Amino acid sequence: MSLPKGLAEEVSKNLVMVARLIDEDPEQAYAYSRIALRLASRVAAVREAAGFAAYANQKYAEAIAEFRAAKRMTGSVELWPVIADCERGLGRPERALAMAGEPEVQKLDKAGQVEMRLVAAGARRDMDQLDAAIVTLQSPELASNSVQPWTARLRYAYADALLAAGREDEAREWFAKTLEADKDGATDASDRLAELDGVEFVDASADDVEDDSDLEVEEEFDDEVDEEDEDEDDDPEVAAAERASDQAEYYDEDDDEYEGDVDADVDVTDEIVVLDEDEDDDRQDDGRRDAGVRDDG
Repeated sequence: MSLPKGLAEEVSKNLVMVARLIDEDPEQAYAYSRIALRLASRVAAVREAAGFAAYANQKYAEAIAEFRAAKRMTGSVELWPVIADCERGLGRPERALAMAGEPEVQKLDKAGQVEMRLVAAGARRDMDQLDAAIVTLQSPELASNSVQPWTARLRYAYADALLAAGREDEAREWFAKTLEADKDGATDASDRLAELDGVEFVDASADDVEDDSDLEVEEEFDDEVDEEDEDEDDDPEVAAAERASDQAEYYDEDDDEYEGDVDADVDVTDEIVVLDEDEDDDRQDDGRRDAGVRDDG
C-alpha cells in the first residue's frame, strides 16, 4: 500500500524509533509503534513493528493479532515461530507445540527452523518435559562446528536444559561451547560457567565507594571533635566544669562502698564552686538551693 509522501515520512520516522528503542526502552518503542499504527494500519511493516513492540512488552495477545495481520498482508510464514512463542507467553504451550508440527515450518529458512526448534523446546520445558526438550534441541545445527547467527542461542538453550535436568558436567561443556560461538556477548554463558566452577566476582568499584564513604564519615567525625575542642577552649568555665565532672566520684547511699577508688585524705569540698554573694542573693526565690552546686544536664 502506497502512502502520501508526508505521511510515509512520518510513519517511517516512527518505525525507526521503534527499531532503535525496542531493546533499551521497550515501553517507549511501544508508544511509537502505536503512533505508526494509527497513521498506517494497513501497512504490513507497521503491523509487524507493532507486533514486536507489543511482544517486547509481554503483551502477547496484542502481539499475536498484529503478527497474524502482517502474515495475512504478506503471505509470508517468517513470523510463524514468534507467533508460536506468543502462545507460550499466554500459557498455551500445547498450541506452540502444535504449530511446530504444521506445514508452515517446512517453508521457513534455516534460521526460522532453528527458531521454531527453540520455541518447541521451550514449550516442552513449560510442560515439565525436560528430557523431551533436550531431544528437541538435538539437531544437525547443534552438532555443527560452523558458527551461525543462531549457534550461540541454540547451544545455550541446550546447556540450560541439561543443567535443569541435573546433567551438570554436560551442561558445563555446552556452556563453554556457547562461549566460543558468542562473540557479541548475547548470552551470559561466561557467568553460568563461573557459577558452575564456584567462581565469585567481587565488584572492586563498590569497595572503593564504600571506602570513600567511610573516609568521609571519619573526616566529618574528626571535624566535629575539633569543633568541640575549640568550643571548650573558648569557654574556660565550661572546660573547668567538664574536668570537675570527669574527676567526681559518686556513691550509692544504699551501698557501704564508693564506686571507684577514693582517697580518704581528699577533701571533697575542694571540688565545690563557691558562688559570689551577689549571685547567691539573686538565686533565692522559693528557698535556698544547695550552695554552689548546679546541674546543667
